[in-house]
Amino acid sequence: MTSNTRVVVIGAGLAGVRLARRLGELGTPVTLIGEEEHRPYNRVLLAEVLAGRYTPDVIALPAPAALTRARVTGIDRGARTVECADGSKIAYGTLVLATGSNPVLPPLRGLFTPDHELPEGVHAFRTMDDCLGLSKAVQPGVKAVVIGGGLLGVSAARALAQRGAQVILAQQSERLMERQLDPSASRLVRRHLGDLGVEVHTDLRVRDVRCVGGAVRSVEMADGYALDAEIVVLACGVHPRVGLAQTAGLDVRKGIVVDDELRTSDPHIHAVGDCAQHDGTVYGLATPALEQADVLAELLAAGSGNKGARYTGTRSLTRLTLPGQTAFDLAAFGETEALPGDDVVQLADATRGTYRKVVVRDDRLVGGVLVGELGTVGALARAWEGAEPLPSDGGPLLHLLTNDGGS
Repeated sequence: MTSNTRVVVIGAGLAGVRLARRLGELGTPVTLIGEEEHRPYNRVLLAEVLAGRYTPDVIALPAPAALTRARVTGIDRGARTVECADGSKIAYGTLVLATGSNPVLPPLRGLFTPDHELPEGVHAFRTMDDCLGLSKAVQPGVKAVVIGGGLLGVSAARALAQRGAQVILAQQSERLMERQLDPSASRLVRRHLGDLGVEVHTDLRVRDVRCVGGAVRSVEMADGYALDAEIVVLACGVHPRVGLAQTAGLDVRKGIVVDDELRTSDPHIHAVGDCAQHDGTVYGLATPALEQADVLAELLAAGSGNKGARYTGTRSLTRLTLPGQTAFDLAAFGETEALPGDDVVQLADATRGTYRKVVVRDDRLVGGVLVGELGTVGALARAWEGAEPLPSDGGPLLHLLTNDGGS
């Protein structure tokens, strides 16, 4: 195979593995480069490994044969090669950046050692190594503080509680998962965590990480109050991993800018997944990453009859399933907060801890949130994705909201 036909994919996460597998199925040779020592895995399920429900093997992805373990340090666009940390070079005809994202490390005093490492007991929660290190540190009764009350922080807090830790979840904003949930749904998430023994604090800004002998001992709040901590988990979000693209001179804003063919400002380089910015949006979710990989596979595949494939965006649904003795299911899509003039339908059952809400604007379903029983989520999501006008009598909408056969 000559260099001008080779597809090289940097990044062995969900998007990179999906793209490499699809290209292989479509008859296009591909080289997938991954820097982690572990088998490629489904990052979405890391919290289940931390909780002890799954072993790493269970969340492993079926990786393509052409997987190269290397850390890419640079891209030579003129020579069309990628340079690796060991000095080797890999030639490409088409390069795909599926570099994912990095955890956000908040600007806290004491967060880093003089060697710019995290102190003993302080953990990011993004990679399998992060998960395994944290899992090794968790013992029944250990005092753990999770900083960040988004999707990742809620999942991590619950997993730590299931392992017997004494968990405090510190969220800077006024409610949990504020990006996805309305206040009512957020309160149910908080109640669920409380039932597991998680102590939740909102409107709480962390200022300082206190260490003794290189190991964390407490977390100090902006008001001076200190929380004892033997483990601190940083779940403050992620940002696109765009360093390679920036150094190579590609157009980078929030993420690596791509068009409807997922092509960057260099026609020989594409980007998919968490690192890509399409039409102003960086999704940072699994479903858009997989859809982008499928579209790009069709575009790049040798002999594919679908050269007209385009990516036009994803209307993605956030789903959180927390299994166990006290199972908890949640789904949210679109706009969960109503604007003036919107119609809202809500059904709540405080005893069962269930909640359903949809928002309708100009006779179209624009968003919804469901907590507890998710039997209707499939039908609601299809109505939302289709963006078709709803019948004016409202009956079918109520049917969608209450018909548990809709999933």
